[in-house]
Amino acid sequence: MEINHYIEHTNLNPTITESQIDLLVHEAKENRFFGICVPPFWVKRAARELLNSDVQLVTVIGFPLGYQMTEVKLREIELAIENGANELDLVMNISSFKTRLPWTKIELAKCSKVAHEADSILKVIIETAYLSDEEIIRASALCAEAGVDFVKTSTGFASSGAKLENIQLMRKSLPSNVGIKASGGIKTLADAEAMISAGADRIGTSSGVAIMKEWHESSKNIR
Repeated sequence: MEINHYIEHTNLNPTITESQIDLLVHEAKENRFFGICVPPFWVKRAARELLNSDVQLVTVIGFPLGYQMTEVKLREIELAIENGANELDLVMNISSFKTRLPWTKIELAKCSKVAHEADSILKVIIETAYLSDEEIIRASALCAEAGVDFVKTSTGFASSGAKLENIQLMRKSLPSNVGIKASGGIKTLADAEAMISAGADRIGTSSGVAIMKEWHESSKNIR
């Protein structure tokens, strides 16, 4: 298993600087990560630095709480794509979802349409830390019905991140054409491999370089 192909090398720290964006890009190229995930403000610079590379550029929408108006999220998506993003990680409106408003699914479908019309990938963050098992199943179903490409566990800003039992539950609840991104608290090779074994197709982590170091060491030992 080429672990780097699963990793979205992430830095969404509010204090991130230009030099840290450049370092994220450099590390992603060097380790051949699937992609990097950066704040919307830095998408344009990251896109320039990634020019002519295979690294995908991911940014966040409606981050980190998801309760912005739909029109704001749609405009965020449009701007992110205009600035060079390939994939969008959208925070579901958890407040609307908890209230059982039909608007939750409508918003996801609207966002999915805009993303797909621009040949971009939409991943929806359901923030599993705030949901019961029944709600995780229901949220996963809503995402699939709305036509999203991936369901993602966490923003990394809640009380907990990805958990194996949540990944397993999501995989059982989602059709095979909808992927899963595990994110939040994944810091070691063992963490990443466990998430992938449970059903994750992508790993969002700020510990990508450390994980790759572990992976290379373990590969040497196998030889």
